[in-house]
Amino acid sequence: MPTPHAPTLAAKRAIRKIGADLRVARLRRRLPMDIVAERAFISRGTLTRIENGDPGVSFGAYASVMQAVGLIDGLADVVANDQAGLDLEVENLPKRIRRKKKNSDE
Repeated sequence: MPTPHAPTLAAKRAIRKIGADLRVARLRRRLPMDIVAERAFISRGTLTRIENGDPGVSFGAYASVMQAVGLIDGLADVVANDQAGLDLEVENLPKRIRRKKKNSDE
């Protein structure tokens, strides 16, 4: 089933790189496709699509393959270093902070 959206070219490139990196990781570990697919609870065809960088495959399937080849630990850190967000946050900091005036009624 085709995805309801069209990923950007940059997103497609990143997904293709992830797929290629997962294939290299599997080969380095000398793991056959059948074993990795079984460990990831996906079909061999889905694993082929993942290794080809198909953006139509669910993110969960990619994560399952990462788990199957022992690379899941780095997944949580993928967007942890959000430099662009930190830069935006710094831009929006106040220039100075003033003390609040005390209420004369008190």
